[in-house]
Amino acid sequence: MSTHAADPLAALAALPGVPEAVDSVRQAVDRVYGHRVMRRRSNEISSEAALRGARGSAALAGADWALEEVRRRSDFSADAEARTVGAALRLGVEVGQLLSIWRQSPLRVLARLHLVAAGESADSVGRPRQRGEAVDEPLIEAPLPDAEEVAARLDGLSDLIVAGSSAPALVTASIVHGELLALRPFTTYSGLVARAAERLVLVGSGLDPKAICPAEVGHAELGRAVYAAAFEGYLSGTPEGMARWISHCGRAVELGVRESTAVCEALQRGAA
Repeated sequence: MSTHAADPLAALAALPGVPEAVDSVRQAVDRVYGHRVMRRRSNEISSEAALRGARGSAALAGADWALEEVRRRSDFSADAEARTVGAALRLGVEVGQLLSIWRQSPLRVLARLHLVAAGESADSVGRPRQRGEAVDEPLIEAPLPDAEEVAARLDGLSDLIVAGSSAPALVTASIVHGELLALRPFTTYSGLVARAAERLVLVGSGLDPKAICPAEVGHAELGRAVYAAAFEGYLSGTPEGMARWISHCGRAVELGVRESTAVCEALQRGAA
């Protein structure tokens, strides 16, 4: 992703189809925040959104468990799928603790997210991968940038975040998500970290301050094939491809809103 323009994210926000996606997301978010249940039970909605978002992110990483199985389980160390679900759940909790640090030190936050996801203190954990280290990232099969390119592009992404942008939250969140997927900067769990970072931007920007609009739910509902195809648009770097990826991320947020709206309505009926 080029960072030569004064505000490259703002330029992306003007691409055909992106303003409409931004407006649609804003309207959807406003509607769920206006739900009467939100006035008194927003903490319950936030907790449920975190759980469902974690389930969705894990599903995209190949651990597609039923929601009730995620809710029921207490041991997430038994096998690779269980570890993936556990990693996603830990990230869902951690995001809220890192909001104040993100704008000042995004690379520190990303390192922390990987440490939390991995749940161990191995040498490769909590830092960008180094030359020659293998990468385990299900679903994403794009060419893997080398360690030097990863370091340079992470610095560029960090500079963008620290500098700030007039771009809408959806655009920034989509680019953070897409760039981390493209780089796969860690030896493991880069996809989970990328989706957690997308959530962090949406929450920290003020679009979704109570964290009740889990985009991960929408990404999972749209399906792994659609997710991968939209990501190809990001990788292309073309205006059309970037717009397609941003619009895809917008649709995912809207589906996350729909999920939380259903939770609100179930609570209102006393059924959840």
